[in-house]
Amino acid sequence: MPLHPSSAVSSARPSPLPSPPAGTPWRSAATAAVVARLRAAGCVFAEEEARLLISAAPGPDRLTVLVDRRAGGLPLEHVLGWAEFCGMRIAVEPGVFVPRRRTEFLVRRAAALRPSDGDAGPAAPAPVVVDLCCGSGAVGAALAEALGRVELYAVDIDPAAVRCARRNLAPAGGRVYEGDLYRPLPGRLRGRVEILVANTPYVPTGAIGLLPPEARDHEPRIALDGGADGLEIQRRVTAGAARWLAPGGRLLIETGERQAPETASAFAGAGLIPRVDHSEDLDATVVTGTRPPLGPAGPRRPDRSGHRRL
Repeated sequence: MPLHPSSAVSSARPSPLPSPPAGTPWRSAATAAVVARLRAAGCVFAEEEARLLISAAPGPDRLTVLVDRRAGGLPLEHVLGWAEFCGMRIAVEPGVFVPRRRTEFLVRRAAALRPSDGDAGPAAPAPVVVDLCCGSGAVGAALAEALGRVELYAVDIDPAAVRCARRNLAPAGGRVYEGDLYRPLPGRLRGRVEILVANTPYVPTGAIGLLPPEARDHEPRIALDGGADGLEIQRRVTAGAARWLAPGGRLLIETGERQAPETASAFAGAGLIPRVDHSEDLDATVVTGTRPPLGPAGPRRPDRSGHRRL
């Protein structure tokens, strides 16, 4: 079940949880008190969060610590140490961007571009996948799970995010680099990347103050702030993509629905064929840019593409 990082919570520290009556299983006895405390702190999904916190606590003393942290405003995922994403538990630690459910649409769109390992056959080479601005590595981990076999690389500029991503991508054999966008990637990947995903920050600088306190106060600003119009990092990713993509390779970027036309225009300006897709159920928008395949006369010129709503 998805977690809810946008729940509003109070920073006030409530009183300790009451002790259960003697002989009463502490988890059962604690439920009502935890729900009441979370509601008082402003948690919108108090019942669901209470169940998760109680399940995570080995005993009542630890539960009190976890509930205190949540009631004090720490995102639920940071309290638990994990976030649910595409049916997986992704490790997150305080100070690391929490993957949002809407970003599952980015994974869906990317996974649809390449058949799974079983469909492609055992002799087919593993697709080269790069996850820029990877944060906790959630997108890369989910893509590796969906595709079955990948040659996976991920990059983030934040050391805490890189630590998390290395934990989350280790099962898929992913290599995680610390640095600015393409800079730390091995040069041998140029012209070989089949799927390049980037969940770049796209909140305009002036709108950062409007974000929920959990994001504004507990996630790194570098993972949220996309510059004056929210598209500054997207433009940098887009400008460099063609040098790294294989012919026919795709760049996929999550963006805001109102920002999508400008993102698509930047793709076309960088020599990529743009396509915009929107998911109503996740309220998510993804722009895909395809590097034109090589033809007899060299790369084909990009054409305009319409919007698709899924």
